[in-house]
Amino acid sequence: MPGSPSRVELETTARRPSLPDVFSSVRVSTSPQLWRRALGFIGPGFLISVGYMDPGNWATDLAAGSRYGYTLLFAIMISNLLAILLQGLSVKLGVATEQDLAQACREHYSRPVTIGLWVIAEIAIAACDLAEVIGSAIALQLLFGVPLLVGVLITSADVLMILLLQNRGFRYLEAVVMVLIATIGVMFAIEIFFSHPQWSSLAWNLFTPSHEILRNSEMLYIAIGILGATVMPHNLYLHSSIVQTRDYPRTLKGKREAIWLASLDSAAALTMALFVNAAILIVAAAVFHRSGHSEVAEIGEAYKLLTPLLGVAGASTMFAIALLASGQNSTLTGTLAGQVVMEGFLNLKIPAWQRRLVTRLLAIVPTVIVTALWGMSGTARLLLLSQVILSMQLSFAVFPLVAFTSNRDKMGEFVNRPWLRILGWVSAIFIAALNGWLLVQIFLGHS
Repeated sequence: MPGSPSRVELETTARRPSLPDVFSSVRVSTSPQLWRRALGFIGPGFLISVGYMDPGNWATDLAAGSRYGYTLLFAIMISNLLAILLQGLSVKLGVATEQDLAQACREHYSRPVTIGLWVIAEIAIAACDLAEVIGSAIALQLLFGVPLLVGVLITSADVLMILLLQNRGFRYLEAVVMVLIATIGVMFAIEIFFSHPQWSSLAWNLFTPSHEILRNSEMLYIAIGILGATVMPHNLYLHSSIVQTRDYPRTLKGKREAIWLASLDSAAALTMALFVNAAILIVAAAVFHRSGHSEVAEIGEAYKLLTPLLGVAGASTMFAIALLASGQNSTLTGTLAGQVVMEGFLNLKIPAWQRRLVTRLLAIVPTVIVTALWGMSGTARLLLLSQVILSMQLSFAVFPLVAFTSNRDKMGEFVNRPWLRILGWVSAIFIAALNGWLLVQIFLGHS
């Protein structure tokens, strides 16, 4: 009947919403002016984008720039395009079905498979948190001389910030994240200005792949590291959830516009992440590679060399401030992703503060143990370990995402069109192949 709710709408009304305490809590303008309606959707994409500029990516970008100059900028561009595609599919799933990816997995797969996917997702979040917390702790040590383990414990207290901010409204959490992203962007914009990069070479390598990547096995290894570890699996779970915080009309027309505007938000935010990742590589290329320091790969080493090589007072401090903002941002979103994963896979119905505390402990306990045992000397190995674990988990999130969004029974009229379905599967297989190659090289000792 005309005006009757669709099958997709009827199915979603009986489900427990994702993140029920903030579901549909952010008002969206009903103004006839598109830009006013679009403003209401700005935020979730920026929460997601922090996973693409977290401390786990810094070492790879530093190594790529210091060793090979601007050559691997194209790898960063490709990884960003893959991110835009996959996060767009995550938005579609969340809006069309009003389920997050974890809930969709629980509904579709058997109980043993669901539990297995949950365990893998929790390990991946803990691994990601390992790099993020240690990145923040390193920044605190570089800036204020705080011992590394103490810095880890200080950073771990961000769960209290999440509780405080979300109690005031989800917009406050988004605002803090966006301010931290802006801080990172400003710091690196200043660094680029003073490093005087070769703009023509920069632009060429950003859009043009180099044949040298295929001839140089070490360069290929770093390029695959950039591509394979950039897309964070927990972001796919998180984005499909937080896009539902908007109070858009739960109708076919309302969902269609929500998908479009949320995808614009995601693309804009990921473009900012592209700038940050590219900026790290550009600064490394312009400062370290140009001066002959081609083996700079650790964050602490980069911090020590920036000011003397660049000849600008405060360059190292700006680098550390950006690192602190990056790490703190990522731990905020990582904790929120942990809540989405636990609720979605297990369908737990416990108070919000208890859920956040449990997910935080699952991530922070191994971080404290590893930091206490290895300290600063193990930083490079810890970052590598986190990227390996993330690589192993990624396909367990990407393949279900592409499958669900290509399933007409689940998506209704929002199902992927044939060209998008093909692009999604090609991307999923491409990422799996890259990560498989990366893991083989690591296990064979070629890293």
